[in-house]
Amino acid sequence: MESRTKKLAFMGLMLAVALTASHLESLLPVFTAVPGIKLGLANGVAMFVLYRNGIRPAVLLSVLRIILSAFLFQGMFAMLYSLAGAVFSLSTIILCKKTGWLSVVGVSVAGGVMHNAGQILVAALVLENVNLLYYFSVLVVSGVIAGTAVGALTGALLLKMPVLD
Repeated sequence: MESRTKKLAFMGLMLAVALTASHLESLLPVFTAVPGIKLGLANGVAMFVLYRNGIRPAVLLSVLRIILSAFLFQGMFAMLYSLAGAVFSLSTIILCKKTGWLSVVGVSVAGGVMHNAGQILVAALVLENVNLLYYFSVLVVSGVIAGTAVGALTGALLLKMPVLD
């Protein structure tokens, strides 16, 4: 029973960290003059949980973070974009992790690029403007850069944080 309690407390802590990271990122000035670019620290928390605790906890963490963030800070419309990005990203990092072909950084880069792909596809559909897809090339570059940074941070945390069992 104690192990279950520790896991629940850990997941609550990870949800708080992910929610805080997501909100703080939205408050920071844009990293570049290009709109929509973020570091993706909340997605890094989900990837950390995936590597440490498995698929179900990572998916649950992401969904809860997106819903709470929408209700507390962003609004329902932003939730649509966040969910699309999370579905694309989580699917990719789960598959990449399972193959074992990529390092944590490589998995993170793939997830970052696919997060952007999901969001740009939703934007093109919602706005009924296929020309938005040209913006994906810019987002690929930002996804690679952010994915590298988040992957390096996640990899370092995985080495330092003990597993509670």
